[in-house]
Amino acid sequence: MNAPTLRAQLLAWYDKGARDLAWRVGPQANARGVRADPYRVWLSEVMLQQTTVPHATPYFLAFTARWPTVTDLANALDGEVMGAWAGLGYYARARNLMACARAVARDHGGVFPVAEEGLRALPGLGPYTAAAVAAIAFDRPANVVDGNVERVMARLFAVERPLPGAKPELKRLAAGLVREDRPGDWAQALMDLGAMICRPRQPLCERCPVASHCAALATGAPQTYPRKTAKAARPHRHGIAYVLTRGEELALVRRPPRGLLGGMLALPTSDWRTGRWSEAEALAAAPAQADWRSVGEVEHGFTHFTLTLRLLRAEGEADGVIWTPREGLGVLPSVFLKAARAGLANLI
Repeated sequence: MNAPTLRAQLLAWYDKGARDLAWRVGPQANARGVRADPYRVWLSEVMLQQTTVPHATPYFLAFTARWPTVTDLANALDGEVMGAWAGLGYYARARNLMACARAVARDHGGVFPVAEEGLRALPGLGPYTAAAVAAIAFDRPANVVDGNVERVMARLFAVERPLPGAKPELKRLAAGLVREDRPGDWAQALMDLGAMICRPRQPLCERCPVASHCAALATGAPQTYPRKTAKAARPHRHGIAYVLTRGEELALVRRPPRGLLGGMLALPTSDWRTGRWSEAEALAAAPAQADWRSVGEVEHGFTHFTLTLRLLRAEGEADGVIWTPREGLGVLPSVFLKAARAGLANLI
């Protein structure tokens, strides 16, 4: 592989067709000396973890309109940020977001560190996010390797070792292509190539600017890379969600600050366990004495397990809950929004 030629071809392609993203400074502006705001780069990268660009973009625009700077975000209340995050999933990211914003405001005067090492020292910034901010916001020659870049490397070099074991090799191969010249544009060009051309299924090899360098294409089956090990079946859990109403209001609770969906508003629930709940157990765990009726169940998938929530509904009063108008349920994470809508739809 001729690395200088590959880099020149990919950067020329990026210069002509870079995606127009809300947080991006395009290659022409970057060439004129315009630099990306590290706050916007960081925020977008956190949002894009486990989330697509179309889904993340409205959240990014809403966040930056409400909290235009990292200091603004640092001064926000936890509940406000968690509510604004609802729907993006993986809520530990929102807690890390607040911790990082406050560290930047408190310890760095509201200015992100320039060096990758300084970025890594911030709470919640892993190697990938630190490298992305260093490269894209500060034009440092950092090795930015996300899922798109892993796929591109696996195909360019026809790496036979399956994921996730191949990750160190793919990162090493990507590092071999990083240069001092245009590191931010290079990182984003690789991301765009993976997102637009070198897609997981049905890659558009005929439109790839670096197809002549691709060892996987030479095999005749580029779509079979990266190789993957079979996924283990996710365990399944069962729980009860309690849909308690008081007129037009719904009873919600605030989940503990740590753990799954930590700090988020939620329906009251039982524990989630491998075995189903009996009627007596479900009533014993209810948040109030009431005439509870079964109104169906909902299914939801998390990263590491799937969940069945049986829905019990009642009208009544309860202590220690947060009474919320039904039209304000958009603050709920998706599993509880799904359960609330299903429970209220079955209202008799």
